[in-house]
Amino acid sequence: MKGRLLVVDDERGIVIALKGLFTKEGYEVETAESGEAALERVKAGLFHVIITDLSMKGMSGLDLLRQVRELDPQCAVLMITAYGNQRIAVEAMKAGAVDYLPKPFDNDELRLKVRKVMETQLLRRAHNQLLEQVRLETGIFENMIGRSRAMVRVFETIEKVAPTDATVLIRGESGTGKELVARAIHFRSPRARGPFIAVNCAAFSRELVESELFGHEKGAFTGAVARREGKFEAADGGTLFLDEIGDMSLETQAKLLRVLQEKQFERIGGNQPLAVDVRIIAATNQDLEAMAAQGRFREDLYYRIKVVEIRLPPLRERREDIPLMVQHFIREASNRYGKPEKRLAPDAMRACIENPWRGNARSLKAAIDQALILAAGEEITIEELFSGSDPETAESPAAAANSSPFHPPAHTPAATDSDSPGMTFREAKEKFVGDWERDFILNALRACGGNISRAAERTGMYRQSFQQKMRELGITTADAGSGAKDEGN
Repeated sequence: MKGRLLVVDDERGIVIALKGLFTKEGYEVETAESGEAALERVKAGLFHVIITDLSMKGMSGLDLLRQVRELDPQCAVLMITAYGNQRIAVEAMKAGAVDYLPKPFDNDELRLKVRKVMETQLLRRAHNQLLEQVRLETGIFENMIGRSRAMVRVFETIEKVAPTDATVLIRGESGTGKELVARAIHFRSPRARGPFIAVNCAAFSRELVESELFGHEKGAFTGAVARREGKFEAADGGTLFLDEIGDMSLETQAKLLRVLQEKQFERIGGNQPLAVDVRIIAATNQDLEAMAAQGRFREDLYYRIKVVEIRLPPLRERREDIPLMVQHFIREASNRYGKPEKRLAPDAMRACIENPWRGNARSLKAAIDQALILAAGEEITIEELFSGSDPETAESPAAAANSSPFHPPAHTPAATDSDSPGMTFREAKEKFVGDWERDFILNALRACGGNISRAAERTGMYRQSFQQKMRELGITTADAGSGAKDEGN
């Protein structure tokens, strides 16, 4: 199969000539003498490549290009332009055309261009079909694992949105794989050859995050000893992934909104606008709607970044994927550490499926890595799977093995502590540790007047880790008392 080609031109002579030329090349060729007629043919069937004149009566080639990109983002469009229309042709390239050729064109040159584009199109579609076959057989999609309905919906959304330039908001708990989704969108998009740049907005103060994003000029602030390129410049022509965007200050949000609207920005300390071509993908585990209602997140920015929303389910909502993930993590860890592959004992697998995994895929992977390294026999036992588990990410083995996904686990009564009747040793320990952590974090916040950055520094923690611990414990700055601030300034 050499591919399907659509020739579009309002000059009948050119249409007939090009149809004859490319039929001899072995392509399946259809024609249209207007943009409107071409659009109807695209709606009716798949084309790998479209050759269209730029200037036509009625719908122009540029308008046709834009509508084709919406109907079939994978279809390649090659423009033919009148002499002197190079400026409009460049605009068409920015809108998604793969190439252009000025009239009068050379048949051999056009034939060569179409051949190269067609080969690329056929290879790309064959590659996507192979990836889909692999996903169906193994449950693996771009380093993400799952056959559950929830994950299939995620994969289908990625395939639909990736070829477009729409901004995407990815939502999900910590450890669900938000950056994996962002990378999958990038590497399945026309920007795949461009850079993928990730920025964790929670890892920097307001001043530093603006320098990270927009760069700065020499002398813009104390310590700015040289000009620095920001992430927007570094991501030009590619994708910028803004993780934990809910932690971005209102001032930075306003600057980000301007970049999205105007496609340009200025370095800190500079006054020269810099044009940029970047696709934005954002991620958060926070309730941005509630934050917008409280005035902590700009509503206009929220709707700007949420053109398409992808929600990643936590493991507890897709337990049927856990056995597949366990097999994959065991195989991966075996290769990484040079250890023989092992299997989970039946009760260990059952406990693994029923465990809440509050750290989601990240904590499951860590448990499998540790168990594979430390397991003595060919099977990983339930004790080896959960040995040394972080009490925040795993239940006790007995509780996990006997619990149901829909009911609280039934534990063996313990009478070792009059203040914790009916608790196992591990449960009592978890309760004690949880209460202690909550008091510790709250006391640190109160001592610093609710300033998260100072509280994190006081406790020897990174600000991001301190905020994550607050979220895990259900603590807000309001709990620290009046006058508390949610900013690190």
